[in-house]
Amino acid sequence: DLLAATTERPVVIWERHTGKMPNLHSDRQGVLARCPSCGKTNRLRYANLDRAIRCGNCHTTLPPPAEPVEASDVASFDAIVQSAPVPVVVDFWAPWCAPCRMMAPELETAARNMAGRALVIKVNTDGVPELGERFRILSIPTLALFRGGKEVSRFSGVRPAADIEALVARG
Repeated sequence: DLLAATTERPVVIWERHTGKMPNLHSDRQGVLARCPSCGKTNRLRYANLDRAIRCGNCHTTLPPPAEPVEASDVASFDAIVQSAPVPVVVDFWAPWCAPCRMMAPELETAARNMAGRALVIKVNTDGVPELGERFRILSIPTLALFRGGKEVSRFSGVRPAADIEALVARG
């Protein structure tokens, strides 16, 4: 089962371990989010995450990302951390990691509380091992804070939402 889980798409893994399907996905250009009014998918370009963005269909102002976004490949990760004008909190995790699953609700709370001020992304180190190697992730969960494309802080282990928010405030 572990081997099968590591070859699945990250969205499937996320759903199995959180019990719900993520509303936000990423690609190399931005966060893909559904409009709460009309249901159409919109691309929130990374460079514009600090501004009000309107739905391309109904012109409703879209809320900023308020939940963790899965970075499913190296190119998406690089685009996010290089282009986002807000701090980026990266959760390096794996689907088999019980402490990672324990921290997931805290990460969701922090993402909700920091919406518009920071972006929280998740990197499955089994699904994208290149990133775990690049950043020398030796234990999970590990949280890293990026500003302007550079890592400025990190800590490992399960943390409450308040600690995650404090990482952004002091980083």
